[in-house]
Amino acid sequence: MTLDSLHLLFFKNYDEATLTLSPHINCFIGENGSGKTNLLDAIHYLSMTKSAFAASDAQCMKQGADFFLVKGRFTLPSSASPDTIQCSLRAGQKKLVTHNKQPYERLSDHIGRYPVVLISPYDTDLIRQGSEERRKYFDSLISQLDHSYLELLIQYSFALKQRNALLKQFAERHSFDRDYLQVLDEQLVDAGSQLVVIRQRFLQEFVPVFQRHYIDLADSRETVTLDYKSQLPGEDFAQLLRQNERKDITLQRTSIGPHKDDYVFLMDGSAVKGFGSQGQQKSYAIALKLAQFEIMASKKQHKPLLLLDDIFDRLDERRIKRLLQLVANHTFGQVFLTDTHLERTDQALAGLSEQVSRFRVENGTVHPL
Repeated sequence: MTLDSLHLLFFKNYDEATLTLSPHINCFIGENGSGKTNLLDAIHYLSMTKSAFAASDAQCMKQGADFFLVKGRFTLPSSASPDTIQCSLRAGQKKLVTHNKQPYERLSDHIGRYPVVLISPYDTDLIRQGSEERRKYFDSLISQLDHSYLELLIQYSFALKQRNALLKQFAERHSFDRDYLQVLDEQLVDAGSQLVVIRQRFLQEFVPVFQRHYIDLADSRETVTLDYKSQLPGEDFAQLLRQNERKDITLQRTSIGPHKDDYVFLMDGSAVKGFGSQGQQKSYAIALKLAQFEIMASKKQHKPLLLLDDIFDRLDERRIKRLLQLVANHTFGQVFLTDTHLERTDQALAGLSEQVSRFRVENGTVHPL
């Protein structure tokens, strides 16, 4: 799969930009703050219908503008002609995503069609931050592979939102409607129980691939793994909800369920967050992303887009060398990377046979070199 072209209007710090892309390697070169990462984020937006970095869609709109647009043309191995994807948002209106000029009825129908993997300096946040970051990461990963999982996640999230609103109403009005609560509990139990099973099954496949990539990246012999921590396996979810009713009304939120689950990152049996060095944490995070890439490529039967943000500044020489070896070995398909120094990028890529396109990025403008 390749992204053949990219067009932006009022996206982040860009007024307008149009790029014709190499099917192999694309390098965005510019100073920090010039807009290199924003180009990667635009590609991520086309794939996932959301930013990898901004908390809301409105934050992707250039300051002073009242709309933004991102458009790209994808070529899939299984398709006879390219697909044009366009994502746009006008202030005060609903986000619109079109496939060959036809709007999606549901944005969820788009997820997984054009898979993407992003390796960025923020990846160690998966290790350092709370459980919500890790759930989001694995939910996004599994959703790109399994549309039924995404549907269950949407159903569960909707029921959870309704239940939490009802709990808040109980607390505020000093009332209690067991019948309505039971309906929502049944919806949570149905979707939530299936989510847990799919997460468990996915990790059985994911962990060995992840461990292999960590061994390739690291120069030490520590044993790494990750565990799925959930309240539900071996328990009756419906009964747990009933047992925690009083507590939930007091808290005004649902305290039990897969929305509280965590993925525990371990090294030699201890938490990576507390015991892993900075280098070990970087290797752990990159190994997660490389395992994601391998499994997506296998399941989708075509390679995801790979976005490499600032790796030359943030990674040591050994880890960069390993990533470039994978590029040279044709492990990856189309690659997009950012860097501040053209000479360093040229030197790193000098031994590769693939076609390399270079773009200079300066203050929200981009042009080929």
